[in-house]
Amino acid sequence: MPYVNIKVTREGGPDGTGPTPEQKVQLIKGVTDLLQDVLNKSPATTFVVIDEVSLDDWGISGQSVRDIRATQS
Repeated sequence: MPYVNIKVTREGGPDGTGPTPEQKVQLIKGVTDLLQDVLNKSPATTFVVIDEVSLDDWGISGQSVRDIRATQS
């Protein structure tokens, strides 16, 4: 019974809020298909969860992603 947790920053969608519902469907299907193809896992028992994380709640190298992105633009 595979459980996959995908964490993405809440950005990049048409209104800056994260992946679109259609993109989430693609992620869920793609991960499910990959586990079936590679590990022969049943899609019926494969769980995929997508968590959207605020740019302020994701940090790299001591800085929030929001601050890093602000210095890059």
